[in-house]
Amino acid sequence: MKLYKRSTSLVALLFCVIGYAQVGPFFEEGEDPKPSVANWQLVKGMSDEFNGTKVDQKKWQISGQGWIGRAPGLFLADNVSVDEGALKIITTTLEKPIEKQGKTYTHGGGYVGSYEGMTYGYYECRMKANKTFMSSTFWLINDKRDASGCDKRTTELDIQECVGEVTTDQQWAQKMLDHMNSNTHSRDIPKNCTISSGTLGAKEPLNEMASDNYHVYGVWWKSKDEVLYFLDGKFHAKVKPAADFNIPMHLRMVVETYDWNPVPADGGMTAVKEDRTTYYDWVRVWRLVD
Repeated sequence: MKLYKRSTSLVALLFCVIGYAQVGPFFEEGEDPKPSVANWQLVKGMSDEFNGTKVDQKKWQISGQGWIGRAPGLFLADNVSVDEGALKIITTTLEKPIEKQGKTYTHGGGYVGSYEGMTYGYYECRMKANKTFMSSTFWLINDKRDASGCDKRTTELDIQECVGEVTTDQQWAQKMLDHMNSNTHSRDIPKNCTISSGTLGAKEPLNEMASDNYHVYGVWWKSKDEVLYFLDGKFHAKVKPAADFNIPMHLRMVVETYDWNPVPADGGMTAVKEDRTTYYDWVRVWRLVD
């Protein structure tokens, strides 16, 4: 009888594992844009379920990779953790101001960047924003350091950028609270290169604050001139970048300060720890294969 119960439990466990195995991106029925002759293949080096007890630093860099943060928000590796099945980046106030690179830092944020880079594919995460004036983000950017010629430029693909509190009186900023805010950027064009610069993007209502619940933010970087955005598994916008998006980019999950959203009078860190934290349930990257 004990052997039978054990065997039954093993079968049930295997059924659960197989039944819940992720075999493709998160899409609502009928929303998967892949061609019928292709399949999605998980890119393990840029994906993580965050089920461990610490950041996998063979996969993710957590000290900024040369970027220390936008003042007054300083990237702190200690603000990044993995716990309870999620990547967590907490916002904090520094014990005392820190002077670095000629600027003053009073708050702590966090940075998580993938070592691996890729071009065309599907990029998605399930994220819940923090409730502070600091950001919660999920995006891609290239690394110019090893590039040459006209490829020594910047291409940036923002999937979601939002904040939990708006401190500016600029009306446009209100959508940073309750929308999926996405952009494509082309900038830093080398001299004598006939490449356009510019920003083109899209917005989609969440119908609630981004900090109220988890949402799935996704983008299909389809080709050099096609970027398709998805919210909670549903397509909502297609963007053609100002210049060719054909350079490998790296994932970024960043909590920072914005110069347009200054520190509030109370310092902005009065909320409990849970509300000062951005949560990433998982991040997954997929490439199309025949």
